[in-house]
Amino acid sequence: MGVYFEQEFLVDSRDVDLFNHCRPSALLGYLQEAATGAAVELHVSRYDTMARYHAFWMLARMWYRLDTPLRWNDRLTVRTWHRGGRGAAMYRDYDIYQAGRLVGEGVSTWVLADADTHKLLRLGDVAEFQNTDGGELCKDKTLSRLRRPQDLEVAGRREMRYSDTDINGHVNNVRYADFVCDALHLERRQGEFVTEMQIGFLSECRAGETVDMLARWDGAEGFVSGVGQEGTARFDCALTLGTV
Repeated sequence: MGVYFEQEFLVDSRDVDLFNHCRPSALLGYLQEAATGAAVELHVSRYDTMARYHAFWMLARMWYRLDTPLRWNDRLTVRTWHRGGRGAAMYRDYDIYQAGRLVGEGVSTWVLADADTHKLLRLGDVAEFQNTDGGELCKDKTLSRLRRPQDLEVAGRREMRYSDTDINGHVNNVRYADFVCDALHLERRQGEFVTEMQIGFLSECRAGETVDMLARWDGAEGFVSGVGQEGTARFDCALTLGTV
């Protein structure tokens, strides 16, 4: 058995939507918190990497899949492990359990960037990742950059505000899932839930900036791209709905 970290979460009233389904942003938050806990245990937390390598973590891509919607008062266990430090990006895997039953999984890719230059560090040089990977638990799934459809339509404009920001001074990763769900008007999709979502974080957003939301539906598959006023894509997201 490889090295893994487990953390329990309770889906509370702040985490569910009008259909009593755990919002994608809340689920991504659980996965991100579990990754943070695992990093602390491995001594590669934000504070550790700043002290030893003058570098900080950046989430590049995040994907999850759910077999069933999660609801208020569900107790979850997230198990997570990394695939080893090679090259500039590190994969981290997740299994999601509800009442002891495997109900979903996730994969994320992270990079370690120099605090001054933002140049990416080679993770093979980070000693803490040696012999601490998930071994046979490691998944095969890889996350490629999403292919953006050509026929996206403007679905609104979003101003980044104080409530969107985190300790790094930019918009928190999980908030992009809320932007996506708003742009696709998931409040209109009664009887459905997000079974799969992938977000690619392309460029940082900060409070005071405005992002155009470009979106489209193709049956049960939705796509959203957030584009800054300078014309640069800030994030892309693809999701799939399933029936309850």
